[in-house]
Amino acid sequence: MLNTLTSASSPVADELIANAAYIGTPGKGILAADESTGTIGKRLSSINVENVEENRRALRELLFCTPGALQYISGVILFEETLYQKTASGKPFVEVLKEGGALPGIKVDLGTIELAGTNGETTTQGHDDLGKRCKKYYDAGARFAKWRAVLKIGPNEPSQLSIDANANGLARYAIICQENGLVPIVEPEILSDGSHDIAKCADITERVLAACYKALNDQHVLLEGTLLKPNMVTPGADSAKVKPEVIAEHTVRALQRTVPPAVPAIVFLSGGQSEEEATCNLNAMNKLNGKKPWSLTFSFGRALQQSTLKAWAGKTENIENARAAFLARCKANSEATLGTYKGDAAGGAGVSESLHVKDYKY
Repeated sequence: MLNTLTSASSPVADELIANAAYIGTPGKGILAADESTGTIGKRLSSINVENVEENRRALRELLFCTPGALQYISGVILFEETLYQKTASGKPFVEVLKEGGALPGIKVDLGTIELAGTNGETTTQGHDDLGKRCKKYYDAGARFAKWRAVLKIGPNEPSQLSIDANANGLARYAIICQENGLVPIVEPEILSDGSHDIAKCADITERVLAACYKALNDQHVLLEGTLLKPNMVTPGADSAKVKPEVIAEHTVRALQRTVPPAVPAIVFLSGGQSEEEATCNLNAMNKLNGKKPWSLTFSFGRALQQSTLKAWAGKTENIENARAAFLARCKANSEATLGTYKGDAAGGAGVSESLHVKDYKY
């Protein structure tokens, strides 16, 4: 039987293609504000703010309602709680985002579990009721989704078992999302933990992405209605740093070898880089000469929020300064998607602070 999404034009396919292309618009990117209750609690505790719903809502409102910020944001990934929250004045966040030109998205995975028979490798859970949840989220206003698979580099990792399990899991998630009208973000994150060099990361990235696109094709996923959220190709966190131009060259080459031109956009994760590192590396990729049939943009969480969080510190009197910090990062990353960032946002408090957390979970 032919897959109706890939075999012919249909209203669902047309909507998926249009939304994926819109999210990947050069000059714009994704704000990842999908931290689970536990993870946002860690962020709040770092500024001595209690992890209660009102404070979680206040942080999201600070971000979403920053004047001028949404002109640089094409989509915002939400946690389920946030999808149904409202501003202090009673306006649903979904409406705030839509009016600002940002599509609401939703994190749909239920976290990782250990993959039996491996050295601590994981696979991601959440497929069982995914179709029902996707339909509910679509009805609530979500138009895209995110599912994070996590792989690690070690002496014998990632194993082929881990690569295949995570690729197949991402492909199953992607087709279920598309059947329910949501553009799936395919996120095979290779952690930067370790002391490996950039060549090792490039090799593993190519192997992982090749497996992912094999699985996506096997599941008849409509590639034009998807987005890829990969790690940048970097040396391990415990290895010597290299210049943005070197990261750009290795990353773009890995993508050229593995990602079909049908994919409209690649929205990079920041993977624990500092705010400024993530921006400079993205900028270097967009300045690089060569074939790039997809737009290269961002889907940053910590790398868009860290300096904002510090400036806010949970205090009403700091909201204006926090919003200025957020707007500066949004503008900088918008420029990076065009290869025109000049480094003029590098002076803010906290922007060069490493955000790496070993074995990062959220």
